[in-house]
Amino acid sequence: MIGFSLASCSTQNLKKKMDLPQEWKHTTNIYEVNVRQYTKEGTFKAFQKELPRLRKMGVETIWFMPITPIAQKNKKGSLGSQYAAADYTSINPEFGDLNDFKMLVDEAHKLGFKVIIDWVANHTGWDHVWTKTNPEYYLKDADGSFHIASGMDDIIELDFSKPELRMAMIDAMKFWVKETNIDGFRCDLASWVELDFWQQARSEVEKVKPLFWIGEFDELENPDYGKVFDASYSWKWMHKTEDYHKKNEPLSELRDLLKQYSEIGGHSMRAWFTSNHDENTWNGTEYEKYGAIAKPLAVFSATWNGIPLLYSGQEMPNLKRLEFFEKDPIKWNGNYELEDFYRKLFDLKKRNKALRGGDPAAYTHILKTSADDKIFSYIRKNGEVEVLVVLNLSKEAVEFTIDDSQLSGSFKNIFDQSERDFTADKKFSFKVSDFAVFEKKS
Repeated sequence: MIGFSLASCSTQNLKKKMDLPQEWKHTTNIYEVNVRQYTKEGTFKAFQKELPRLRKMGVETIWFMPITPIAQKNKKGSLGSQYAAADYTSINPEFGDLNDFKMLVDEAHKLGFKVIIDWVANHTGWDHVWTKTNPEYYLKDADGSFHIASGMDDIIELDFSKPELRMAMIDAMKFWVKETNIDGFRCDLASWVELDFWQQARSEVEKVKPLFWIGEFDELENPDYGKVFDASYSWKWMHKTEDYHKKNEPLSELRDLLKQYSEIGGHSMRAWFTSNHDENTWNGTEYEKYGAIAKPLAVFSATWNGIPLLYSGQEMPNLKRLEFFEKDPIKWNGNYELEDFYRKLFDLKKRNKALRGGDPAAYTHILKTSADDKIFSYIRKNGEVEVLVVLNLSKEAVEFTIDDSQLSGSFKNIFDQSERDFTADKKFSFKVSDFAVFEKKS
């Protein structure tokens, strides 16, 4: 039995993070768009047609993978990596032009979306315009050659000890906010870049408008970065859940890890996910990684404290690994099998304050069950509002009871609308892959 409260975290930090212009961050979800592979055309215009469908599904924030031109020198594959930029203030012609992107953002805003773009600050491609105009912006090896990024020979690293480089990068970020009215940045390999750059960048860029900042780092490993970013990744959780499933590790280790995440406090949030562009391509789809518990883990991602993150095609679901450096479109079949599944979870996340991320009034209580080695169950509470989540994280059917006095009262299942009074009856019979999410009746 473990209870996690955020009430002890810094009031000053929370005030900064939760001021009214940025209130949407705490109830949002994020949908990552791989423009290259999303449609046969692989363009902004083609993707724009998908916006109404995604809005109907309950998507709130759209994250576009890098939209800048791709460096050609030393590129990988025939198309190269979208994370090897050739120019920070231009559009990848593969996707369209600047006007196409402006129209896409405008239409997304009209439909109620927020829009964030990938920002790759640590490195560029070998023939980025700065390699010619400002080679002093780059780290150099002893022989004077550009320094190759660790493990990735198609990119070279920038030198953030140079004030001029910092201001050029900040100006480039401002360009996208001013020109296209985006709402924030997903910052690639954020912890590879000096923390004080992000502090400087956020302060300067937000002179244009308040923004949402999500960093690709795990706050358990880089705690200071959480003081700058609104949200961060949960890499340790992602790896631990895969090991739990594939190596039959004890469920208690997942509970222990969640306690560590919760002890970070509420000054920042975690993004929870079962897939993203890196994982899908290099390590496999969520079904390769998690098998029967893929959907229960998706439920967890949408109901634990933080922000759920979804990757292109998961709503179908997409069952193939997408190529990274080649054209390899998602094979849409017109049957969005999990659309309703995600819509119900996203709707609950948005409207029920028990699921509000980073809220000091929120409380998460892990429930005691008769099958704690197989079942993971918890209640999220905020005042009188409660959400009950029950997940079968085992590879077998389970008969169990929830043996916890914290669970009582009448609830409604958000998926099948059935009602249950848990004051007396706390028995469950779950098949493999089963899950349930209940909302307490007022």
